[in-house]
Formats: sequence, C-alpha cells, structure tokens
Amino acid sequence: MTPSPIRTVFLAWQDARSRRWFPVGRLDATLDRHYAFAYTRGAKEAQEKSGFAPLYDFPDFRRRYTSDRLFPLFKNRVMTPQRRDFQDYLKLLAIDETDPDPLDILSVDGGYRATDNFQVFPKIEKRADGAFRCRFFLHGWRHTNEAAQARLDMLAAGEPLFVTIELTNPETGFAVQIQSQDYHMLGWAPRYLVNDLVHAMAHAPGDYAARVVRINPVPAPSKQRVLIELSGHWPKEHEPMSTEEFQPLA
Repeated sequence: MTPSPIRTVFLAWQDARSRRWFPVGRLDATLDRHYAFAYTRGAKEAQEKSGFAPLYDFPDFRRRYTSDRLFPLFKNRVMTPQRRDFQDYLKLLAIDETDPDPLDILSVDGGYRATDNFQVFPKIEKRADGAFRCRFFLHGWRHTNEAAQARLDMLAAGEPLFVTIELTNPETGFAVQIQSQDYHMLGWAPRYLVNDLVHAMAHAPGDYAARVVRINPVPAPSKQRVLIELSGHWPKEHEPMSTEEFQPLA
C-alpha cells in the first residue's frame, strides 16, 4: 500500500526578551490524520541562546512523538467546530470548507494565544516546476504611518500588491515588505518566510506577486485584518525551509 502523503507545519517560539523567533518543532500529518512531532535543531539553538526548555507534552528533545489524534498543544490553538461562531471564523480565514483539517486552519491563522509565545506556520511546498503559493495575514500594519493605514482601509479583495526586500529593518535586518501598487508600505510578510524569500528574490527579483485575498474589518482581531496570498518560483537549486534550524533532532 502506498503511504499517505505527509503535510508539515512548524512550531515557532519567541524569546520575550530579545523578540527573536526560533523554529523549535515540526509536526507531520498524514492525510488519514496520524501525527508525529519532533523538535528541530532550532530548539537547541533557542535553548543555548535564550533558555528555551522542553515543553510539558514533549519532555525529550531527542524523541519522536506519535499519535492517532492531534496533540493538545496544536488542537487547543484551533477554534472548536461546536462554537456558534465557527463558520464566521472560517470566513475570516477565507476557508470555504465546513469541516476543514485543523492544519489548514493553523497554516493561515498561526494558532496565536495570548498566554504563550508560540506560533504555527506551514512548510512552504515547492512544486515540480519550482512554483509555490502561500497565504498569511499581513504583519505590522499598525506600525506604519497614517497615509499607509488610510491606504490599507481602501484595499479590496483581489487587488495586486508589490513584494520588496527591506535591508534596514531595525529588529531583523532583512525583512519582506508588502506594498500597494501606488507605493504605500502596508506591512510585512511573516518572519518565517524572510530568509527563503530574500535568497530566492535575489536570484529572480521579478518573479514574485502578491494579492489581497480578504479584508476583515472591525470587530475582527487586528492580527487577522488583511489576508494576503503570495506566489512565485524558487530557483532550481533552492529548497525552502531546508536549513539546519528546520531539521529534526529525532
């Protein structure tokens, strides 16, 4: 029997003092919903540089954990379908299915919780022709100037956007900006995409595009204001999210 295809999401942790993000774990799931979790080498780096400790549910850095059910650390980051506003929640994420896979939700929503410093993000897949496509909510728009925020209020679903590299971000150095086509800097792509995008765009600077998928006005959470889709092609030799920090320890 051919094994079911595997989907992967990563778990990132932010050091509250330095504000740096580390990819610390990897969750693999088959289509028939069998799950495996392992720490990545980013967890060891986070331990050495920022005091990251193993999680209560996964106490051993070197062990691979398996389950027929989604681990509580991830399950508790997805709204339960029994809630009355569950379908409204799916609309915020532009998910059309009535009973989506939890990993589909986490891949867009990020699984943010006010009680910890974790985020979930998807492994960006490279197709045979090098193409990729991903969705995320616009980051940092509340820190842009008044003109940019006024322009953001005018965005419409389907509107094309520019993707540019920022070389002087005060927190991260490199960053990836999202701009309107009349050159308002609206916000940023998530940090987990930056290293791969900077590398790839340096080799093929014109081969990337973004568009507005959905605008979620108040009372939607500010983190879910503008849903963006980004697409492009990786260079032939580039495999996204393959650097050492993403490699499993187990």
